[in-house]
Formats: sequence, C-alpha cells, structure tokens
Amino acid sequence: MNTVAYVTVDVFTSERFVGNPLAVIPDARGLSSEAMQKIAAEFGYSETTFVLPPEKSDHTARVRIFTPTAEIPFAGHPNVGTAFVLGQQQGIFGKPTGDRLTFEEDAGLVEVTLLRTDGAVTSTSIRAPASLTIGETIADDLIARCVQIDPRSIRKTTHAPTFASVGLPFAFAELDSLEALGKARPNAAVFAEAAARHKEDKTGFSLFLYLRSAENPWQIRARMFAPLDNVTEDPATGSASAALGAYLTSLLPARDADVKITIEQGVEMGRRSLIGVEVKKTAGTVNEVLLSGSSVHVMRGEVLL
Repeated sequence: MNTVAYVTVDVFTSERFVGNPLAVIPDARGLSSEAMQKIAAEFGYSETTFVLPPEKSDHTARVRIFTPTAEIPFAGHPNVGTAFVLGQQQGIFGKPTGDRLTFEEDAGLVEVTLLRTDGAVTSTSIRAPASLTIGETIADDLIARCVQIDPRSIRKTTHAPTFASVGLPFAFAELDSLEALGKARPNAAVFAEAAARHKEDKTGFSLFLYLRSAENPWQIRARMFAPLDNVTEDPATGSASAALGAYLTSLLPARDADVKITIEQGVEMGRRSLIGVEVKKTAGTVNEVLLSGSSVHVMRGEVLL
C-alpha cells in the first residue's frame, strides 16, 4: 500500500482551530490528477494543495490547487499556507529553503516572501499572479436572492455588484449594515441560476459580500459563499480579498496610491480570520497586489492510496 504525507494548517490566524484550514501534500510526485481530486474531496476543505518539482529550475515548486470539486488556477489562502509549510523545511526538492519562493501555478508565477521571527516562519506574503480584471455587473435582485437578503441592503455608492479578479474571479457586493451581512444564507438553486447567467466564474458562482465604514474604509468585514463548489461558506478567501483590494484601489480618484487593507472574515462561522492586503497604484493603474497572513500547524499524517 502506498502512502503520501500531508500537513494541515489554519491560515490567516495565529490561533489553532480558527482561520481557514488547508491541507498540503508537500511532495505530490507520483499522484495523478484524479488522485489529487479524490484527496481534496476527502479532506473537504475549501482547497488542498499538491506540491511538485518546478518546470523551470530557478523556481521553487509547481503548486496545484484543488477544491473539493475542481482544480483552480490560483487562490490566496492555499498559497499563504503552502508557503508556511514549505518554509519549515530545510530544503525543497533538493534546494535550500530561502526567504523568497516562486510557485508555478496555472494563473502564472506567484512570488512569496517568508517572514521570520527568531528564525521561525511566522507569516507569509504573496504577490497576486495576474493583473486586475473587472467583469460585468450583476443585478441587485440576483445577489439578494442568492443569499436571501433585502436587495435594498446592497450599497452601490462605490460600485454596483460586479466581478473582479487578480487570478480567480469573484462576484462582489457591498452591503450597508452588519445586520444584513449576518442574515446572509446561501440558496444553492439561485447560485446555479447565477452561474448559468454569468459564465466568468468557471467553478460556479462565488459571492463575496463585504461591509466597511466611512470612518475606516480600509477595515473591511466580509463573508464568502460558493455552494456550487461544495463550499457553503469560506472562513478566509485570500484571492477574493486581493481582488477586492485591487478593485477598490482602482476606483480611487488619485492616480497614485499605496493602500493597506485588513479584511476580517469567518466571524459568523466561529473561525475568525485576518487577511492583510497591500495595493499599489501608479499612473492610474494597479500594478502590485500583496496578500499576507499568519498560519499555524494543526495536523500531520499519511494518506493511504
């Protein structure tokens, strides 16, 4: 019987059993795509990562990311957590582990910086692999029916509900109160209707709802739902946070901006997460999006094949 080692970590937290859980297979050599998908489904986390030798020798590793139902080109918390796991190793596929890693992913190259305290990796920062793209707008009524809230609670002062991406597309809508955010409950049938109407999200229809105040516009509270991908609710969604930060920065009237954002997610699930996003805009164009957070080890063991 063959085995493959795994590690699980909670991401975007320094406290065990909160944040967003992630399973990492640090050496996935010999696993087929089918086996990877089965392992990801077995864990049932929002994502599981599989680490392989890089195709180019000057890169660190190739990282494949699977949800319970499909492989995806990029995601935030899997990169932050995978970098944290690999950063504990002395070497990665025969090369010493430095403080800067480069992951090959379907969405492009992901550059990683390991942040250490007394030599130990405490948090990681990644650069989003793709430029900001903004998709079509989405009807208020469709958003409201997806999560069973009053459409009048959707705030459109800054933007109408829309798609945005820095490697993985999400639907975004701003709400007007913590009460409305707390009432959100996904309706899978309406999500299926939304996915049929909007084809931008190939894994279905992933909806990121958020709230912020005029006093602290860069302190954001959020929830994310993707029931068509077997993720009823996600406690921390790094790729969505990065896309939202990039999109909101792009809407600022200033042609140059350097914005630091903190996104709090997962509170309603009892898995509070803190996601850091830094966005740089130069001459009217968002040209850098960094995503950062802490991680903590939870489990390790073997998968029997």
